[in-house]
Amino acid sequence: MSEKLISRRGAFTLLGLGAALGFAVPATALMTSGAEAQMQPTAPAPTAPAPSAPAPTATGPTAPETPGMNRRQARRAGRHERRQARRNAREMRREARHGNNLYMKGDTTKQK
Repeated sequence: MSEKLISRRGAFTLLGLGAALGFAVPATALMTSGAEAQMQPTAPAPTAPAPSAPAPTATGPTAPETPGMNRRQARRAGRHERRQARRNAREMRREARHGNNLYMKGDTTKQK
């Protein structure tokens, strides 16, 4: 039998096909058939039992705080403050431009 060398392009093609099959086969193996998906349950589904531990809240972290987390939270808070300051300044400039309030208006700039 004669040996045939494979080109780089051919090798990458085979590698790509193998990767695509690797992703496609497990997905099809995990899917249920159409008949199973359309079956009606004969008994009502049991309700989920009450959790024994309280669910983590949005106010407290579930993992212990580390110095890296603290730095990240401080940076995030600083970004929020700077963003809000920019918004406030932008709104004040708009109001001054459109004359909706007395910001930057005073008797000292007008000639009498």
